[in-house]
Amino acid sequence: MTPGNNGASTPEDDDPFGYLYADGQANGAQPPSGGYGYPNSVNRVRAVGTRPYGQQQPQGGQTAPYGQVPQQQGGYNRPNAHYAAPETLPGGAQTAQHASPAGGGGRGGRGPNTKGLLIGAIAVVAAVVIGIGVAMLGGDKDKDKASDEVGTSPTQSEESKPSPSASKAGAAKPDLPKTDAKALRLSPGMTTASDFKGAKADGGVYVTGFNQVGAKVTWTVDGIEKAGSYRLYVRYGVPGVDADGTLVVNGKANPQPLSMKNFGGTPKGDWEHGWKETWATVNLTKGTNTIELACNEGNKCDAVLDQFYVAKG
Repeated sequence: MTPGNNGASTPEDDDPFGYLYADGQANGAQPPSGGYGYPNSVNRVRAVGTRPYGQQQPQGGQTAPYGQVPQQQGGYNRPNAHYAAPETLPGGAQTAQHASPAGGGGRGGRGPNTKGLLIGAIAVVAAVVIGIGVAMLGGDKDKDKASDEVGTSPTQSEESKPSPSASKAGAAKPDLPKTDAKALRLSPGMTTASDFKGAKADGGVYVTGFNQVGAKVTWTVDGIEKAGSYRLYVRYGVPGVDADGTLVVNGKANPQPLSMKNFGGTPKGDWEHGWKETWATVNLTKGTNTIELACNEGNKCDAVLDQFYVAKG
């Protein structure tokens, strides 16, 4: 490859300065005279004013003198018979017109319809979410339906046998025995009264005269269905002092006396506010039992008696 000629065959590859080199001169390179330095090179240079854009060309291909306006033919809005587009003239510039894309971003065009695309995307997302929600609701309904069907169909054992708990609940539990003062059997010297208010026995009646050695009340208890340990509750009244008595069940005395203390500290002498309740554990047999409360030596028996009842211990 030489500075004057690199083997190219196109004018744009010619070296315009090839005439400055010995190799270029040997290949025929000449100083430029309006074109490149090689013979037969393309002349792209045109003198100012010689390119007739929109002008009438003189006959014989001669160019009008610089600055002279050629005579126009034809009237207003009439086509000029001698007019030729610059691109059709020899050496005229090749112009390319590029159509602007529809909705382009130029000054005269409009931008892409992003609003429409956004609305479409939102619609697609909403449709997907609604579809998922409908599917989930349908699945829950199917599960509920299946669980209802399983829960409502009884098994064979449930259809053939009644529930033991239901049978027990339907049976009424018998009440344990209870008695008032008027139903007690009293020893000689004892009686009933209703002078002090507050007794729960029928008519407000209570037993008095227990404050003497040898006094005794007896309760015959019927209807004990099962032998075992029970609680004997006694409601009594004291005049603001502690009292006790000897408890005898079926002829056998309990080792501990039945305490009838002044619970709550009622003032001494106040019988109406001195009503209390106490209890002791007793062993009863099935059927009929005899319970006695006696005032023996060593007991403090200043009390009146209201009600007796038995509860499961």
